[in-house]
Amino acid sequence: LARYLETRVATLHESGVQDPSKALLLAALDITDELFRAREDKDKTAGDVGARLGALLTLLEQATPKPS
Repeated sequence: LARYLETRVATLHESGVQDPSKALLLAALDITDELFRAREDKDKTAGDVGARLGALLTLLEQATPKPS
């Protein structure tokens, strides 16, 4: 994690942010934003998978003969 943060700070330094405190803060905010976006994507994907599984289950139930 520290190496990842250092890489982000270095990228900010290269883009013109010279104040180390500001670079650390911006990098931390960017990483936090990245985490929240990843969580949202994961939740959306889980919902999509759940919906597809439900649809498949319905199709299987319709295609399977009912016991008499």
